[in-house]
Amino acid sequence: MTEPSQLTQHIESFVDSSRSSTQQAASLDTIVSLVKNDVVTISSLVREMEMYLTTTDNIIRARGILLLGEALKCLSSKPLDAATIHSLMSFFKERLADWRALRGALVGCLALVRRKSGGMVSSSDAKGVVESFLQNLQVQSLGQHDRKICFELMECLLKCYPCVIASMGDDLIYGICEAIDGEKDPQCLMLAFHIIEVLVQVFPEPCGPIESFASDLFGILSSYFPIHFTHPKAEEDVEVKRDDLSKALMLAFSSSPLFEPYVIPLLLEKLSSSLSSAKVDSLKYLSYCTSKYGAERIAKHAGAIWCSLKDAIFTSGQPLVLSFTPESLGGLGCQENEIAAEALTLLEKVVIQNNDLFSSMIVGDEEINMVLNSISGYQSYNEIPSQSTQKMYSVGRILYVSVKASVASCSRIFQNFFPCLMESMGLPVVNGSKTSSFNDDCIISKRPNHGSLYLCVELLGACRDLAISSGDLASQCVSADETWCCLLQRFSTSLSKIFSSILATSTDKPSHDADVYLGVKGLQILATFPGGYLLVSKSTCESILMTFVSIITVDFNKTLLWKLSVKALVQIGLLINGSNQSEKSMSYMDIVVQKIVSMISSDNHDIPFQLKLEAISDIGTSGLKYMLKIVTGVQEVICANLAEVYVRGNVKSTKVIIHLLECYSNVLLPWIQKYEVFEDVLFQFVVSIWNQIENCMAFPVGICEKELLDATMKVMKLAVACCSVESQNIIVDKAYTVLSSSTFLSMKDSLSSLQAQLEELEDTQEMVKFSSRDEWIHSLFTSVIIALHPQTRIPNIRTVLHFLMIVLLKGYVMAAQALGSLVNKLDLKTSGTEYSGGCTFEEAMDIIFGKKLSSSDHVPAERSGITGDWSETGLTNLCLGATNSGLLKIHSFVGLAWIGKGLLMRGHEKVKDITMVFLEGLLSNGRMGASPLEENNCNWDMRLSAMKCSADAFQVLLSDSELCLNRKFHAIIRPLYKQRFFSTMMPILQSLIIQSDSLLTRSMLYRAFANVVTGTPLIVILNDARKLIPMVLDSLKLLSKDVLDKDIMYSLLLVLSGILTDKNGKTVYVNIIIFNFKGVYHISNPFFGKGNN
Repeated sequence: MTEPSQLTQHIESFVDSSRSSTQQAASLDTIVSLVKNDVVTISSLVREMEMYLTTTDNIIRARGILLLGEALKCLSSKPLDAATIHSLMSFFKERLADWRALRGALVGCLALVRRKSGGMVSSSDAKGVVESFLQNLQVQSLGQHDRKICFELMECLLKCYPCVIASMGDDLIYGICEAIDGEKDPQCLMLAFHIIEVLVQVFPEPCGPIESFASDLFGILSSYFPIHFTHPKAEEDVEVKRDDLSKALMLAFSSSPLFEPYVIPLLLEKLSSSLSSAKVDSLKYLSYCTSKYGAERIAKHAGAIWCSLKDAIFTSGQPLVLSFTPESLGGLGCQENEIAAEALTLLEKVVIQNNDLFSSMIVGDEEINMVLNSISGYQSYNEIPSQSTQKMYSVGRILYVSVKASVASCSRIFQNFFPCLMESMGLPVVNGSKTSSFNDDCIISKRPNHGSLYLCVELLGACRDLAISSGDLASQCVSADETWCCLLQRFSTSLSKIFSSILATSTDKPSHDADVYLGVKGLQILATFPGGYLLVSKSTCESILMTFVSIITVDFNKTLLWKLSVKALVQIGLLINGSNQSEKSMSYMDIVVQKIVSMISSDNHDIPFQLKLEAISDIGTSGLKYMLKIVTGVQEVICANLAEVYVRGNVKSTKVIIHLLECYSNVLLPWIQKYEVFEDVLFQFVVSIWNQIENCMAFPVGICEKELLDATMKVMKLAVACCSVESQNIIVDKAYTVLSSSTFLSMKDSLSSLQAQLEELEDTQEMVKFSSRDEWIHSLFTSVIIALHPQTRIPNIRTVLHFLMIVLLKGYVMAAQALGSLVNKLDLKTSGTEYSGGCTFEEAMDIIFGKKLSSSDHVPAERSGITGDWSETGLTNLCLGATNSGLLKIHSFVGLAWIGKGLLMRGHEKVKDITMVFLEGLLSNGRMGASPLEENNCNWDMRLSAMKCSADAFQVLLSDSELCLNRKFHAIIRPLYKQRFFSTMMPILQSLIIQSDSLLTRSMLYRAFANVVTGTPLIVILNDARKLIPMVLDSLKLLSKDVLDKDIMYSLLLVLSGILTDKNGKTVYVNIIIFNFKGVYHISNPFFGKGNN
């Protein structure tokens, strides 16, 4: 056992009010730890604290009781026997009368009541606490923290001991009312509102005690509605936000049907408030309370609710704005303000709850009928006064929500309003006993007015949405009572003709936009009714699809109509595809998808090709099977046009194919790569391209247009990247077979004459071109290499490495990127003998860096494929002076940069050697004594370009590339590789810069430094900001002399701004920057005097 004196020291430390809060907290933690570890028992702790719990010194007694309470709070899971809990509870219950030590008593009571296991408070003790609470506490006279604990205690007692507490009846309710009344603190109010919610559950009987106090409880609650912070910034300073409080109050309002006589009138009254937030809250509360109070109670307020709702929708402050954009076709079609939106939500709930009552009110409403009777007086959208427009749109939303609410309300409202709208639109209607009919062969005599058209579309949209949400549509449709189905069946064909005629007679003028939008939306709705062709006939649906397709192919000059039609077809396809309507799906495939695909391959040049691509890409997104058909069709067109290019050099085909390839890579591929079903399609596409190149042995002059080749390479990379390892193995084998037929690899002694080819490159300062066919083959082959998985097998890898080296040294950057991808993904553990032509990682490095494999690695010369002196012509030697060609040296630096990037990303140590080559390239070139005056300008420019290329290699190493070596192309990426490189490289660069005595070398080292800093994550830079800021400023000074370095400068400035915006050490960084800027200004400005610091 711990010595009593030690325990006493901890107790005294907590009780002593002069000690710091940190010391008191440490003492509490120690005491709790002793009890948890059974070093001290609760009983011995209480005995040791007896003098502090009973002393007449108010401060010491209060601290002692608080210590015991806080200790019990921390020991909630510590098992305690019933006697101990009873003894402690009795003590704290009595101390509730000790107002000077009240907080400790409250904390202790709350800690014991909250216990869930290991001994709990008995029912009798809980009741005793409530009695003492009600008898001794004047809650509203206490401080905020003590009030909060009081509410937490009462809340916990109500939830954990409802049966016992219920026996206290009126006294309990009165005491709670007294405790809550007048509360203003947000945290306390959250608890108070929840206490009332729980209190109602304790007395669930309709004629129980709550009934007597319902008015009093509501009187307290109502004073807080609507929730409003009196100070604008008050909500920002508290943990509880307005929405939290409002929701808690709403739950309290709706907690008992007994509040209904008071709540509903209050909420309806607040709807007339000038505060929009009060109106919104009133509508939200009404929606929630409606579902809680029940239909019978709400029916008493139906008339008042309907009038208030209508008024809120009609005069909601901000007008309803109808949107005529393609994006709105899939939504409501209008932008509702928050008040109108909440009012319509409430309307839907009350119509569902009391269908007959509210439907009758809507049907018989004079204002709605007046709007319906007046719409025929205005033909076009522009003729209608703004006030009338708002009323019309409001009626439209009311009808939409009411119809969509239930099948019964749909039939009631549809039967009353739909025939009138049909007559207003020029359709003769014959009234029967239950339904209305018309002559389907009648001639549409006039263009419908905008108002009738709008309301008709709203009703149709509501019916369609109701049908989609209904579980058993078929049984509802055959029911004799559901007349809306019969009306729709009879009018659907004629309506489709009206909508189509509107589109046919429209122009591209803004005055027709509204009717064009409604015509398209009407046709879209008719085509998307669920249940197959039960409601809208097959011929009508197919006619609608053909109308839209015709617009796309013929009316492309009508911009809005064209875009709306494409969007409508997308929406139709999505709904058909999502509802598994096989017959409709077949019609959509035959009429829409097939026609759109054929449009791409047709010779009709009237339609702008970009519009064709936009249509085909958008419609493809309407369903997986539709996209599959479209992708296959596009691939066939691409291959067909490629054949035209390869064989005949068709310029028109070149332009077409570039647009198709861009659409394929930028739009279609990002969508389809998420689905495995497309892998085989992509695989076949890639193989088809290679087959075509293989079969064409001679390309026409000039087909190697860069834009076309770049687009094809991009598609090749993306398509191959989406294929599995198995498919990639086949693709790379095929690509290598075609590569073998190229001029370079078809030479029998191409590898043995490597030295001769390099000597040929040294003799020219210009990039050596391949033939058109060879350039296509080489470029596409490198694209395949870049996109491979690490597990994919590359055939004859030695030959491939030599090929890529030669292509690289001829100036083709994509070969460097392919080499970087290859070394990044090459298996480090393979023996190189698994298949013919394989090689180990070390052998691949020796080939690249020029090591004599036959002598050093015991690899036979014939296996290595090298007979020339490749060791002197490896990239390292070429960078450091083995060649007299500046251009060859530049290409070597570029190659090493991408190879180094591949190694760096996988975390291979060989990247250190490559980095040293770059630094040596900077230092050796900088040590040369020649100047532009001492050597010809061409050599000087080449040497300067080589140094820049060496410095810019660091940018390649650390920058993120979209072209290769990323996750999209399956690169191996070791976490934090940039951070490790930075920490290794930065001390070396700093040292070299300090030691450099050549202005040229120093400027290039700063260029390398800038590339390292800008490529490293900012969080790493911040760690060394103090050291780096002076170097960043020196870099800016040197780089500012050349306008071509503006991109590097911009990146450095971004780093500098990131440092300045960092919260930690901002002031220090600013001072360092100001100090260094003064130094820079001294150097650069001769007018800066010494005394002006």
